[in-house]
Amino acid sequence: MKFSDFFGGHPLNLFPRVRKDDPVTSYEAADSIKDKAPDHWDEITNCLVKHGALGKDGISSKTTLDPNQVARRLSEMERLGLIEQTGNKVKSNTGRNEREWQICVK
Repeated sequence: MKFSDFFGGHPLNLFPRVRKDDPVTSYEAADSIKDKAPDHWDEITNCLVKHGALGKDGISSKTTLDPNQVARRLSEMERLGLIEQTGNKVKSNTGRNEREWQICVK
């Protein structure tokens, strides 16, 4: 099931991706991702359902998304209450600590 079916549209479209004082390049980038973001969200959600809690790099390694694409979607999904941080830290690809995410269990 896709989240757009559940919400009657994709709620990520509710989040502005630029501020009014951002440069034109930010507006261009936001416009280029608006149609792809919902697919990224579905892919991340499906990954967390299938594999359990993971960090940004873990999600990236199990999907077609790069770590930057994953990172951009996580904060949006958290604000919607669909995913949450576990409170654990996991190692990133570079050996640094990163937050671990799971499907919201509230």
